[in-house]
This record gives sequence, C-alpha cells and structure tokens, in this order.
Amino acid sequence: MKDPNNTRDVGPRVGTPLWLYLVSTTVAGCVLLGVSLFGVGLDRLQSLAAQPLVWVILCMVVIGELRPIATPNAPSDNGAPTSLPFSFALVVFYGLSVAGPVQAIATVIAGIARGNAPHRTAFNVAQYTLSFGVADAIIRLLFPGTARMPWVPEGAELLVVALAGAAYFLVNLVLVECAIAMHERASLSTMLMKDIGQRLFVAAVLLSLAPLVVVAMNHSVWLVPLFIFPLVALYSSASLSMKREHQANHDELTGLANRKLLILRTQEALSDAQPRKQRVGLLLLDLDRFKEVNDTLGHPTGDRLLQNVAHRLTHSVRPGDLVARLGGDEFAVLLPQVRDAASAREVAARLRVALAEPMRLDGMDFDLEASVGIALYPNHAPDFELLMQRADVAMYVAKERRTGVELYAPHKDRNSTARLSLFSELRRALIENELEMFYQPKVSLNEHRAVGLEALVRWRHPQRGILPPEEFVPLVEQSYLMRSFTHEVIEQTLPQIARWWAEGIELPVAINLSARELLDPTLPEIVAAGLRRHGVPPHALQLEISERVMVTEVDAITPTILALSDLGVSLSLDDFGTGYFTLARLNGLPVQEIKIHESFVRGVVDNPDGRVIVGSAIDLVGTLRMRAVAEGVETARVAETVRAMGCYAAQGRYFTPPLEAAAVTGWLLEHGGIELPSEQRTGSAG
Repeated sequence: MKDPNNTRDVGPRVGTPLWLYLVSTTVAGCVLLGVSLFGVGLDRLQSLAAQPLVWVILCMVVIGELRPIATPNAPSDNGAPTSLPFSFALVVFYGLSVAGPVQAIATVIAGIARGNAPHRTAFNVAQYTLSFGVADAIIRLLFPGTARMPWVPEGAELLVVALAGAAYFLVNLVLVECAIAMHERASLSTMLMKDIGQRLFVAAVLLSLAPLVVVAMNHSVWLVPLFIFPLVALYSSASLSMKREHQANHDELTGLANRKLLILRTQEALSDAQPRKQRVGLLLLDLDRFKEVNDTLGHPTGDRLLQNVAHRLTHSVRPGDLVARLGGDEFAVLLPQVRDAASAREVAARLRVALAEPMRLDGMDFDLEASVGIALYPNHAPDFELLMQRADVAMYVAKERRTGVELYAPHKDRNSTARLSLFSELRRALIENELEMFYQPKVSLNEHRAVGLEALVRWRHPQRGILPPEEFVPLVEQSYLMRSFTHEVIEQTLPQIARWWAEGIELPVAINLSARELLDPTLPEIVAAGLRRHGVPPHALQLEISERVMVTEVDAITPTILALSDLGVSLSLDDFGTGYFTLARLNGLPVQEIKIHESFVRGVVDNPDGRVIVGSAIDLVGTLRMRAVAEGVETARVAETVRAMGCYAAQGRYFTPPLEAAAVTGWLLEHGGIELPSEQRTGSAG
C-alpha cells in the first residue's frame, strides 16, 4: 500500500491540497531519516555497513519490494510488500537508524526498476520512514532496555513488538490512504475501510514473521535467506488468489472491469453518496460503426482496436472513476462523485475527444466516434439497474440524433411511465381527431417564390398544448397504431391539397414516411386509393424518405418506392448527412430531390468544414440531376450562402415556421410569389 497516484504517475499540480500533503509528508520523512542517521553517528554506521547481515537483509528487502502481495482492487505493485518481515525485523533488532536507510535504498531501487516517477518514490521512502519511526518510538518508550542494540525480544516483550507492528500498520495505512483519498476526491473513511479485512490479514501474517527473522539474524546470518521459501509460497498463493479474483471481475480482452465489478462499485458509490447527498454518474458508451471493422478486417483487428480504446478511456477519466467493458463495443464509466450534469458532460466530451484521435493499426488509420448516454443518481434513478437502463436510453438517443452526448430525459424515454401514459392518450387522439397538419413552405432561392409545401403533423393535446412530432411519432412507429396514424395523416393532407389546387395553388405537398410505413406492402394501394378518392393528381403529392431508412432498409423498401413512383408520386430523400448514406447507393431509384439536414446547413457560414460538406453534397446532387433543398435555414446569410453554392430551394424559420392550413394561403399570397386566378381573387374579395 504505497501509491497515492495509483492510476497515473503524473505529479499533482503545484499548490493543490494533494501537492501540499505529499510535499509535507516527504519533507517530514526525510527530516526524520536524517535525524535518526545523525543520532547513531558515522562510526556506528560504518561499522554496521561492514556487517554481511545488513547486506543480506538489504537484498531480501529489495526482492520483497519488487514482489508485493497485492490486495483486492489494487494494482500489482500497490500491496503489502513481502519485504515487511525483514525491514520490520531491522526496526526491532537495530532501530530506525538502520531500518530507515535500508528501506530507503530498497524503495529507490524498486522505484527505478518499475520506472516510477521521482515524486512517487520520494513519498514511498517518507511514508515508510514515518511508519517505522512510530513503531521504533513505541518499542523504545515501552521497553527502554532496547537501547542496547541489537535486541532480541522474548516472552512478554513480544507484546511490545505486536503493538509496534499495529502502530506501523495504522500509520502507513493513514498516510497512504489520505493521499489516495485526495487524489480520487473520495472520503478518507471510505478509503480506509476498503478491503480492510484482507489488508489487515496480509499485514498481520507478514509482521508475525518479523520476530522469527530477528531470532535468525541473532543466530546466523545465513538462516535469514531461508525465509524466502515460505514467502515465495505465500506470494504464489496470494497471487493465484488475486489472479482468480481479477479474472472474475475483469474483461479478459481489455483488462477493464466487467459488469460484475461495475455493479459492485456502483452499489458502493450509491451507498456512500446517499448520506452525503452527493451525485453519482453512470456513462454508457457505444462505438459507432464498429461492426464494419469486424466485418471488413476481421475480429483480430477489431480486438486490437478495442484494446486501444480501453487504454484511451482509462487515461481520459478522472482519478477514482471506473471504466468497464460490458461486451462487444459497449463500455461504461462510473463517476463515484460528480458535481452536476455539466461535469458529467465534460467527462463524456473528454472521452469522445480521446477516441476521435486516429488510431493506426496495420498501416491503416481508424477514425472512431462514440455515442455517450449519461444518467445521474439521484436525479434519474435510485439504483444500479435503473441507472444503467436510463443511461442506455440516453445513449441510443445520442446515436439516433448524432449528438454525441445525451443526458437522460424522461420525455425521450420510449419506455418511461410518462411515455406509456402518452401512448394511451394517443389512441384517444386518433379517435377524437386531435392530430393536425401544419405546413412549411419550400422557397426557390433564385426566384424567391414557393415551390412546394411540407406537411408536418402536430398533436393538439388538451392539457399539454401543441406537441411536436418527436414527442409522439416514435411511440407510433413502435406500436400497432402505425397504420391508423398513416391513414390519418393521408386523410388530412390529401383533402387540403385538393382544396389548394382547386383554388389555383398548384404546389406539391410532401408527407414524411417512416420505416414502418415503407415496409408495409399495401402503402402504394393506400396512397392510390386516397388520390382517387380526393381527386388529387399524383404529381401534387411528394413523399419524403429519411436517409436513415435508406441506410438500414434500402433493399426491403425498394419495391414500395418503385410502386409509389409508378403512381406518379415524386420522392425526396430527407435528412441527408445523418445516416452515412452515399448518393451513389441510390442505384437508379426514382428520387428527384435531396434535402440536406439542418445540422450541416447551420455551419455553412461560420464553419469551413461545414461549408465544404454542404458544397460537395450540392455539387453531387446536381451531377446526379436531382434538386438540392437546404433544411433549417434560419438567417439571410445562410440562405444566401447555400444559394451561391447552387442550392435549388430551402425551408426554415427564416422564411416562416410551420403554419396552420388556414394561414398558408395568406402567406403564399404575401411572401410566396403566388397569385390566385382572377376568379379566385374576386371570390376572396367578395
């Protein structure tokens, strides 16, 4: 138990409480070591240095420092050192004046062998010196006869040795765990009690060997090395036990914590946080498009990539945070203490930045992106299972919306009680005609006139007011209400189109189609019947297909797309840029229009990369003899920029937000470059 920086070898920032603690402890230990050396005198030190016993003990201490018995949940070099029986025997036999320098030399040698940072090695020397110093003081105070060195305890004197050993253990434990608690921003009581039973048992076994070593030292120097055999047996047994425990609690491929250890640590964190009214964060992280790596390059390459990901994640979290692999390309990060949602987002953003740096394997660069979901205790869940579930919900929202990081929000949870309640109300809404269609014009950027309209469904909820589609459409898509919903949208939109065309407003109106609708083989028949019933020409209707659907279901929906095109209905590819779809994959499908997603359109003014992406998309759309439409245009600068790039049309709040059907005609007459036939104008005036 010696490393206060057990996750990194980077020194603390100057001036921080941890830095002050490490410096003060190191200085105190060095001063005590110097005082003890000065008190014994140079002649005495030279005499001791000439004795083979001291050198034999030094060798044993060095070997023991390099082979500690790791305690549970600790790095292999951060446990009870098997050097303890020999160094503590020196304290009993000779006192701190000999034990201190020998332990310091062994610690420095071990630190150099492991490549430890100088500040870490210096702290280790100091905490050993202070711990042994307290033990030495107890022995000398309670048994003054030990002033005559060397001293071999007998009978009741062993009680004094036991008390000194207990003092050593407590002082060493407090010194180290205090530093680790500061480093990990955890409470000292929590760190002290962690695995205390196991640590106490190991320390007691090692310290109990010290009196035997003292007897051997007093009898013959060559008896001392024989202790290496029982210590090797103890070390091997403990190492085997720790290896089994490690395998049970860690992922074999990456060495990260597995689900079992994550559950245990999360429950501990929740127990600690509850009385202190602190927050605990759980981040769920999923690599985007990782399956493509396995499918293309094979699982061995994918495994090496996961190992690199694990390395980057563990070096990007805060001290005390736990990174776990849940399986496949899914990881979790436990934040035992987090101030608020903003702090959790900072950690998530740091993880994504770390993964965004290209990874080079087998001569190839891999650019990875991750979607991260965040859930907090007690804000979102009271226990591990619910915390995990809600982090998972947030992660899938981040993946679907391509936002990168999402905090759990109940209204985005398709399985939450509120959503389920909303679903039951949605059935009533379909029966009582609470759904309404709003319409947003598409405006030609060169001619400044309306060239079409997009129908957008809204729910006029009796208590919550007008709800946007993202509040309820995902519920519909996952339910048996899909066909009824589609029928309602068509039956509201087609009569309105018929009225506008009868008035002389001959603009095509677009309806959005989901994956579930396009997978319905009866959709073309439903559309055809509706067009006939309401007397709407097929070219007056346009159907918009999300790019995400084209990515995941292109083969399955192709027959439906072709059948709709045969009716004379025009087709548009919506949300281009959000689903990793390339226009070359259209393979001759009858798509006339490409709508570029607003997340890219917004960046054309201030973001050079965004301008390049949109410009390239517009050029490619033109090459394929399709029209490009910019979505989400909110300013005149954006409108002018995409016009200069060659974009055919645009829609967004710069022109107008979605309008109720009754307000559309007036807006078209005033802003849309639309003129009604003379008889219609006369009728309107009358």
